[in-house]
Amino acid sequence: MADDAPAPGNVRLQLNALQALCRQAFAVRLAAIAIGAPFAMANATDGLSRYAVLAAAVLGVMGSYAMLRDWDRFGPRLLAHPTLMAVDLTFGAVLLLTASPASPLAYATVCTPLLAGLLYGWRGSGVFTGLQLIVLVTVYRAWQHHPGAGANTLLIAGFCVGAGIIGVTLRNLMFRFGTASQALSEANSRLAVAEAVESERARLAREMHDSVAKTLHGLALAAEALAASASADGADPGTLKRQATTVAGAARRAAAESRDLLSDLRRHTNLTTPETDVLAELARQVSAFEARTHLPTDLRHRGERPVLPCATARHVLAIVSEALENTHRHAHAKAVTVEVEVNTSEAEFAVRVRDDGVGPPPGATLGDLTRTGHFGLLGMAERAASLGGRIDLTRPEQGGAEVHLALPLAPTPPHTPQEEAAHA
Repeated sequence: MADDAPAPGNVRLQLNALQALCRQAFAVRLAAIAIGAPFAMANATDGLSRYAVLAAAVLGVMGSYAMLRDWDRFGPRLLAHPTLMAVDLTFGAVLLLTASPASPLAYATVCTPLLAGLLYGWRGSGVFTGLQLIVLVTVYRAWQHHPGAGANTLLIAGFCVGAGIIGVTLRNLMFRFGTASQALSEANSRLAVAEAVESERARLAREMHDSVAKTLHGLALAAEALAASASADGADPGTLKRQATTVAGAARRAAAESRDLLSDLRRHTNLTTPETDVLAELARQVSAFEARTHLPTDLRHRGERPVLPCATARHVLAIVSEALENTHRHAHAKAVTVEVEVNTSEAEFAVRVRDDGVGPPPGATLGDLTRTGHFGLLGMAERAASLGGRIDLTRPEQGGAEVHLALPLAPTPPHTPQEEAAHA
């Protein structure tokens, strides 16, 4: 027989289950004693024998009732002191010796090995099953001349052995199940933490690419231009001053963007953030882009005015900003159009950024470009996926490129890594 299963670290659920089983066993035992006590009283002789049987019946009923009613108080004592179970077994032996193996009291004896197996494991079950078998042999010798005494005694003995094995088996199964559940819970927790960390790393990569990385790239270009101008013969002080001012402005912008990123990391999630008018934010974004790049940019709107949750609007604005920046750097376009559409019939919100530049390579898809190291496009795709939407990069027939972002009309705000970790 296998050794007893060790109790898991968190045994609250398993102890509750053991408590329920033990209380049910005491309930059956209480009913058997209550029904079989009259048989013992009827067979007892007058005098000390009758008083002993009465005392054993009363103590057995009171003990079983106390365990059934107030297990939280008396159960730990029974668990810590197995001798109490032996005292209870003695009361049952007195009743059974007087009543006969054919009385209902015989079935109360089956509860003792069952309880010993549930509470004490293989060793306790073996000890109390052995003691109960000794009691049954004693009872048989006292009643062996009565018809059916041998068959009833043998039947009850088999029940006692089986009940002891069942009690230990249930105990070990519950503890092993608790250990497996605890291991599974810990594995799920580690997996949730790893996913939250991975999600946070991806978010940081997107934010740094869309803000600090671009600014530092511009800062490097401005610094190179300043170095080239300073090393040239007859450098114009006014040109050097303008270039130095550009470098200083880019450095301050990079510091501000880094500070904003750090503030966002330390800021607690605010679930009551008001919704954002995306059209107004896009108008400011397009105006700033046109003023900085001198690239004509037209903002168009169809349908109702789009109002989105703050977190969703931030992702939408970041996607549009990345699309505009790609147009400025790579497309060699002469004009850009940003089109916003709210389609209530299809419950969809869409943004299209279209230019008349060189466009993507023929046959290239957004997935192909993201796999070749275009981290800006990868960040756009990840942002769209976190919103439950989709993004496509196509090459229209008239040339150029079109970035199409489609979201549900009432998108669910994306979960932050902090929320995912708290949920895990």
